[in-house]
Amino acid sequence: MTAHPLAVVVLAAGVGSRMRSDLPKPLHLVGGLPLLGHALKAARALGPARLVVVVGPGEAGAQVAAAARALAPETAVAEQPVQRGTGDAVACALPALAGFDAGTALVIYADTPLLRADTLAAMAAARATGVGVVALGFEPPEPGRYGRLILEKDGALARIVEAADATPEELATRLCNAGAMAVDAARLPGWLARLEPGNAQGELYLTDLVGLARADGAACAVARCGVDEAMGVNSRTELAAADAAFQARARSAAMAAGATLTAPETVFFSHDTALGRDVTVAPNVVFGPGVGVEDGAEIRAFSHLEGCAVRAGAVVGPFARLRPGAEIGPGANVGNFVEVKNAALGEGAKANHLAYLGDASVGAGANIGAGTITCNYDGASKHRTEIGAGAFIGSNSALVAPVTVGAGAYVASGSVITRDVAPDALSIARARQIDKPGLAAVLRARLRRATGR
Repeated sequence: MTAHPLAVVVLAAGVGSRMRSDLPKPLHLVGGLPLLGHALKAARALGPARLVVVVGPGEAGAQVAAAARALAPETAVAEQPVQRGTGDAVACALPALAGFDAGTALVIYADTPLLRADTLAAMAAARATGVGVVALGFEPPEPGRYGRLILEKDGALARIVEAADATPEELATRLCNAGAMAVDAARLPGWLARLEPGNAQGELYLTDLVGLARADGAACAVARCGVDEAMGVNSRTELAAADAAFQARARSAAMAAGATLTAPETVFFSHDTALGRDVTVAPNVVFGPGVGVEDGAEIRAFSHLEGCAVRAGAVVGPFARLRPGAEIGPGANVGNFVEVKNAALGEGAKANHLAYLGDASVGAGANIGAGTITCNYDGASKHRTEIGAGAFIGSNSALVAPVTVGAGAYVASGSVITRDVAPDALSIARARQIDKPGLAAVLRARLRRATGR
């Protein structure tokens, strides 16, 4: 949280997109979170007094507005009816900033998902020293199309020049405009009112605030960020590049925090993946949103996890799928080709292979045999299966919910269980085996005669 008053305006109304999608650009995902969500997450980390998202008109704007409120309920939404540039977009947010006339107004973009909260805090802190405008700069390997930040000899920001308008000397400058800007909140409305159209389309550019501020005697400065933080998303290719950068950052953070990734480049994280110390993650593991893995757990190769919790010392996989609501208890095992959905496995419970556990509770130390399924859906409603501690479910059993298997009970292999099984009982629910000596040869001969083979 910043130590001075802060408001954040997130611009999500731009139409500069080559996504070729029915989904508004700010709602495309990086690390399982919409682009807009990343911007809001960074902004909220600063504890702003006001948070405003500027959206475009129509159905797309309504979708973005709804997403903003879902991601950050305190968000105020402002609409930019006509796309008249970034300066106009911020002006559309002014009614939502009414009464906020001290501190800093921070402007960021919904399509820049990798901007760090620390960077935004540094911008706000620099502005709070009495500077009128702070622009965010970076130095890309190929600065060609980016606007340039032109500095005075003392390092102050003199102006922002678009690449198309820059002189050869200005183009030689490698410090480029990343877009984000921190502005004196008290003077922002007056400066916005003085913006003039920057092109034939009548667009108002936020970058022109630098010239207005300097004309009023206000100092302007530059804060800097890494190249990845400035990465914008305008196309599917750039979306993939942003996700790759996010994944690289997430992998490094996980390993720095004490997790082992045996093949880091093959592990994929979500924005909220949480791994404890001494967790081991094998190759080709995918973490969807909402996954927490506690200390010492092991996630083996080719497993997919989402919306689940894996407790300390548990083992998952290989080739396991944990769906939302799965909770794998301490020291429990979920093996290959096992799917768990909305089900809890108690401490030391085992489902080592080829099973489906949905809407179920498995007690501590219980064993689930290969081929076992909980039949949780009757075509209309979901029902629960309760399996007691120490129970043994034989291979290829079907437990038709709602049903309870008591603690210490034994279900014989191949059984279809439709009634509750008492604790410590043996339940056999299968047809009796009948053998007909010699009948196989008779049947085989009859089939050959019928087919002429």
